[in-house]
Amino acid sequence: MGSGNAGSPARLAVTDRRVFLPYGDVRDTAAFFRITNSGGADDRLLKVTSSAVDGDLELSRHRMTSGRMAYAETVDSARVQAGGGLAMSPYGLDVTLRADPEWQTGTYVPFTLHFEHGGRIEVQAVRPGGQR
Repeated sequence: MGSGNAGSPARLAVTDRRVFLPYGDVRDTAAFFRITNSGGADDRLLKVTSSAVDGDLELSRHRMTSGRMAYAETVDSARVQAGGGLAMSPYGLDVTLRADPEWQTGTYVPFTLHFEHGGRIEVQAVRPGGQR
């Protein structure tokens, strides 16, 4: 963290916004965001909401057991470190949700990220296309 930011409030930006389509007959899937904080104070992501999603969205952290089994646990919030950030991924923190059956590759889905100090940030996440 640079000394010019010391004591300044969190300055948040949300990039790399994507939502995966579910596989098979299930509708459960995940959304991922990269959150950067160029300010001088930590913040916390408290929750994520969407007007385009039926049901609750949850912050989930994926972990491995000593027996190499994967599991997810719901978390109440996630720290966004000052001068750093938070990169969500299928192997760490994500937002679990129920996908709309109409979503296709390239569909944009609105999300609102709610932060403890930074307020709300509204973004659009895209369903990325397949590999060619």
